[in-house]
Amino acid sequence: MTGLNVTILPEDDPILAQAVLDGGGAVIPLGEQTEGIVWTVPHSPERLGALLDAHPRVRWVQLPFAGVDAFIPIFRDSIAWTSAKGAYSEPVAEFALALTLGALRELPRRARATEWGDKSGTMLYGLNVLVIGAGGIAQEFIRLIAPFRTHVTVVRRREQPMAGVERTVTTERLGEVLPDADVVVVAAAATSLTRKLIGGPELRAMRPTAVLVNIARGSLVDTDALADALVEGEIAGAAVDVTDPEPLPADHRLWRIENALVTPHTADTPEMCAPLLAARVEQNVRALREGTSLVGQVDIVAGY
Repeated sequence: MTGLNVTILPEDDPILAQAVLDGGGAVIPLGEQTEGIVWTVPHSPERLGALLDAHPRVRWVQLPFAGVDAFIPIFRDSIAWTSAKGAYSEPVAEFALALTLGALRELPRRARATEWGDKSGTMLYGLNVLVIGAGGIAQEFIRLIAPFRTHVTVVRRREQPMAGVERTVTTERLGEVLPDADVVVVAAAATSLTRKLIGGPELRAMRPTAVLVNIARGSLVDTDALADALVEGEIAGAAVDVTDPEPLPADHRLWRIENALVTPHTADTPEMCAPLLAARVEQNVRALREGTSLVGQVDIVAGY
């Protein structure tokens, strides 16, 4: 068992520094002895790439969020890349449930009302829920909705069974299962293959009584097509914590659509994420020292 010299960049973070120490590593300034980098921001891939070019001894990089699409251009085979995928599953899945209930119970319209209105809305109990994605967030969300006696279908890359799921299908069959869904939850990784996975044709394939929830990345849903579908009544509602573009401009029509609930990427907060990321860092420092499997390792070919 050997030590591991880790540099935390671009910002110092005492919580992450303690996590490195707890995992048996050492926190050092960036230099010739740096073997691992914990990157603390979800941006500036060019800067990180330049640092890696200048420090060839680096063999591990920990990224701070599950979405790593911005860093794909600097991936290299000589480095083990880990992300926070799965680390934030509990707060994000909880928020996905809140968005689902909000969309079904028409909370966007109710919250904007200035006078007493009619009674309408749909409960989650017994509905057909389609989850796109099979990662940690999707798995936790499926556990959360189990008491609602929902019928869950998962769309994923490989047709493998999952706990709490009645059926799984591959992405190529998305068009087949959309018409059966009362709720569609987008929880897949953002890659070149999933960009605008939900567009006009997919929205038109959904039931007019169905709602869409996006808790993944804004790029998976065609924003203009979603706005059109809501206005034209092709779907009953949508609740999204992510948008494309992001931030969503203040004058964008999606903010003003009555059956749209838009939140500004707040499914998890820095206070929620800090201890969860620290736990991931500690696990991976220990894994590198002991020669065991890393947690959240990125498939650099698949891009997540």
